[in-house]
Amino acid sequence: MQKVMSVLSGNKVDIPPVWMMRQAGRHLPEYLRVRKTTNNFIDFCFDSQKATEVTLQPIDRYDMDAAILFADILLVPIALGRTVSFEKGIGPILDPLSVNDIRNFQINTDTLEPVYETVREVRKKLHNNKTLIGFCGGPWTVATYMLEGKGTPNKEKAKIFAYKNEEAINDLLDYLVHISSEYLIKQAEAGADVLQIFESWASDLSPYLFNKLIIEPTKKIIKHVRDAGITVPIIGFPKNCGLSIKEYVKSSGISAIAVSTEVPLDQIRSFIPRNMAIQGNLDPLALRIGGKTLKNQVQNILDKASGPHIFNLGHGVTPDVKIENIKAVISHIRTGEGNYV
Repeated sequence: MQKVMSVLSGNKVDIPPVWMMRQAGRHLPEYLRVRKTTNNFIDFCFDSQKATEVTLQPIDRYDMDAAILFADILLVPIALGRTVSFEKGIGPILDPLSVNDIRNFQINTDTLEPVYETVREVRKKLHNNKTLIGFCGGPWTVATYMLEGKGTPNKEKAKIFAYKNEEAINDLLDYLVHISSEYLIKQAEAGADVLQIFESWASDLSPYLFNKLIIEPTKKIIKHVRDAGITVPIIGFPKNCGLSIKEYVKSSGISAIAVSTEVPLDQIRSFIPRNMAIQGNLDPLALRIGGKTLKNQVQNILDKASGPHIFNLGHGVTPDVKIENIKAVISHIRTGEGNYV
């Protein structure tokens, strides 16, 4: 059995499996070479041949235990007829939604077909002992970009919209639940072994909003996926959600929990089901710093991680991370020693 799948089945293993969020990305020279051959980031994501190539690059270079589909959480708004672009130094740019826009989405889910082709091609080329992870963005996280028009530090505009426009936010989240559910179902049908829901903007929400914007949409997605006969594990990642993580684990229906950097592993283990896998939670900043700092952080996680555990970051690999330090982390996990720089 694949190591990741064994852990997600509730088994604790002596050497935890490892993969890293954003493991296919700008820290890799081979990724940058492929990226230069595309006109823009969205075209890159929708080019199945190139997306397949970069999905597999971290497997070839690092021998990661899992590949995660190369795509982006903001492909889903495109299926709702919205324009999405990425600008260097700024990030994603969208036309901010109005209440009227939400009533008039031009839905075309065929837009996402190239993603499923990428999943099929990766699964064909990926060794049977490696896990393929598909994903979507959490409905609230995707909604924040659609409402704000770009990434913002605190999502204040989106949160105010949610408070003031209850019917409109319910409609928006329902659209996103519907599209995201279909998106995950088709990824699983195409060959994804595991699915992950990235709720990257789960932080700084009142308990009322957390339940309304995070837990309830996640429950609906998982119900739709299960009702379609999809039985693969589903990892939830409510980033930086503080104490709300306890209710999320209890109520959302996830199979495993991915945790961000601030969560003490021994504490979260105390209130989740005994056999539930935890994924995370190395500080990405430590990965950037390297040296003794990184070595100590890796060892601390290995020491604290009781029960089923998938080694990962609290968020993603950044472009300035040194390849040597990722190799050192993997060696440390697997052999007890790593050549940190």
